[in-house]
Amino acid sequence: MISPLAYVDPTAKIGNNTEIGPFCYIDKNVVIGDNNILMPHVSIMYGSRIGNGNTIHPGAVIGGIPQDLKFVGEESTAEIGDNNRIRENVTINRGTASKGKTIVGNDNLLMESMHVAHDCVVGNRCIIGNSTKLGGEVEVEDHATISAGVLIHQFVHIGGYVMIQGGSGVSQDVPPFTMSGRNPLTYMGLNLVRLRRENFGNETIEAIHNAYRIMYQQGLNVSQAITAIKKDKIASNPQVQYIIDFISRSQRGIIRDR
Repeated sequence: MISPLAYVDPTAKIGNNTEIGPFCYIDKNVVIGDNNILMPHVSIMYGSRIGNGNTIHPGAVIGGIPQDLKFVGEESTAEIGDNNRIRENVTINRGTASKGKTIVGNDNLLMESMHVAHDCVVGNRCIIGNSTKLGGEVEVEDHATISAGVLIHQFVHIGGYVMIQGGSGVSQDVPPFTMSGRNPLTYMGLNLVRLRRENFGNETIEAIHNAYRIMYQQGLNVSQAITAIKKDKIASNPQVQYIIDFISRSQRGIIRDR
């Protein structure tokens, strides 16, 4: 299962039924689980931890040294979960002293030439398009869809179930369940296609919609809008509570209405 044309450090730990193609490079201090496919020219660098059932396409580099001038060689990891599809030339850097690890969860599709910088956290079942770049310490929550060519500033927080338009620049947090686009990035409604696909009921979708009506269409500032949502009957809905918690924790501020 390991090509004689691949280099695998003798201390690397390789699981069962994992294929390693020609011209792959597997560094020391690497752990790779079961049933993975590493196509030719994949590099798995120092500190990488790969789960099970992943397919990694040619030219991908996992665990590269962070592009952060504060990094001085400290021990850190890049941790990849299970059943991810990592396409050609994707780069995922390992962590720094800030958090110590970069994390990509399970069942994600990372498309060609996209980049995950140091200390990022990508959740589960996300789709991230070609050439999109995540700056350092970006967090992307579950079920997010980020289109091609999106540039995301460091420390930005992307909520679950969002859709971000291709070619956008993202410098503020993107609340869950929303569609956003244009430059500067603005709220453009709910990501109804994903909500329906994930079997959200009409009552929940209406509650989410009403929460964002208060947030974006009543001329309130963020603090006032959160207070108004909390006073409304929709506040008992768990997804509305998720919205409240997300916005309340925002450090960079949230995107605004068009």
